[in-house]
Amino acid sequence: MLRKCRKAHAFIGVLCFAILMGASGCRERTSNIDNSNHTLVLGFAQLGAESSWRIGNTKSIIEAARDAGIQLMYTEAEQKQENQIKNIRSFIAYQVDIIAFAPIVETGWENVLQEAKEAGIPVILTDRKIEGNEDLYTCYIGSNFITEGEMAGEFLKKKFYYTKDEINIVELVGTLGSSPAEERSKGFRQSISDDEKFRIIESVCGDFMQSKGKEAMGKILKNHDNIDVLYCHNDSMALGAIAAIEEAGLVPGKDIVIISIDGEQEAIDALKAGRINCVIECSPMLGPKIMDTAKRIMNGEQVHKAIYIEDRVFTEWDDLSDLPPRGY
Repeated sequence: MLRKCRKAHAFIGVLCFAILMGASGCRERTSNIDNSNHTLVLGFAQLGAESSWRIGNTKSIIEAARDAGIQLMYTEAEQKQENQIKNIRSFIAYQVDIIAFAPIVETGWENVLQEAKEAGIPVILTDRKIEGNEDLYTCYIGSNFITEGEMAGEFLKKKFYYTKDEINIVELVGTLGSSPAEERSKGFRQSISDDEKFRIIESVCGDFMQSKGKEAMGKILKNHDNIDVLYCHNDSMALGAIAAIEEAGLVPGKDIVIISIDGEQEAIDALKAGRINCVIECSPMLGPKIMDTAKRIMNGEQVHKAIYIEDRVFTEWDDLSDLPPRGY
C-alpha cells in the first residue's frame, strides 16, 4: 500500500508539473512571497524511494508544503543522478522560485547548479551534501552524519568498555559517493580510533537497500566466522542483515551486536525485541524546516549555510515504552 501511495504522489507531482509547463510556458518569478498575487513555487527533486525513511521524508515534504501554502512541484529520480539533473533542469526551465533536492551522490552537480544560479534560483540541499563550490547553493538542511557515526562509535566503546579482547567489526556502507556513507564511516572511525581493540575486518556497500543489505551480509558471514559487531549505515540494510544472520543460525543482538542509523519504526521494534542493540536517529521529517527556510530565503533573510537537525540515540539500556510511533 505504501508503495502504491508513493507512486501516486510521484505521478501526481510530475503530472501537475507537466500541465503547468504546457499551460503557462515561462512565468515571472518574484523574490518576495508577501506579494498577495504570488504563491511561492518550490521544485523538489527527490532521489527515490529506497527505504521507509525516504518514503517518510517525501510525505513530510508534501504535507509541509501544503500546510505552508507553498506550491510544490515534486519529481522522483529512481536513484539515478541523470534523472535528478534532468528534473532540476525542468524546474529551471519553468522558473520556479526556489529548488530543493536530496543529492544522490556528492559530485557531478556543478553544471546544473551553475545554471540555477545564472537563472537567479536559490537552491537548498536537503538530507545529503555535495562537494564543490558552496556558492552554488544557499544552504544545507539535514543531519550531521559525522556526528551520527561518532555516536555509533561511542555506544560501541561503552558496550565493550570492560572487554580487552579484540572486537571484530563489519560495516554495511550506504550508497558509495553519498555524503551519509562517507561521513558516517568517517565519524565512526574517528570515534573508535583511540582504542586498538576495535578492528574493522570488512566494509561492504549495501546501497541503503534492505535486499542488498541481506545479500551483502550473507556473503560476509560466509567469509568470516569471528564477527562481533555489525555497523549499518541505515535501518533498511540492518533489517536485511538480520534476516541473513538468522538464516545462518545466529542470534542478532546477542551473537552479533548490531548498530544502525535512521530510527525507523521497524528498527525501533527490533531494538525493543533485543535484535538490534543501538539505533541512531536520523529524522526524515525535514519538510517544515525546508518550507520555513524557503520562505525566509525568498523574503531576503540570511540563513545559516548548514542547518542541522538534532538527532537522538536509542540503546538496549533505554526504556522505550513511552516512545511515540515514529511515523516512518
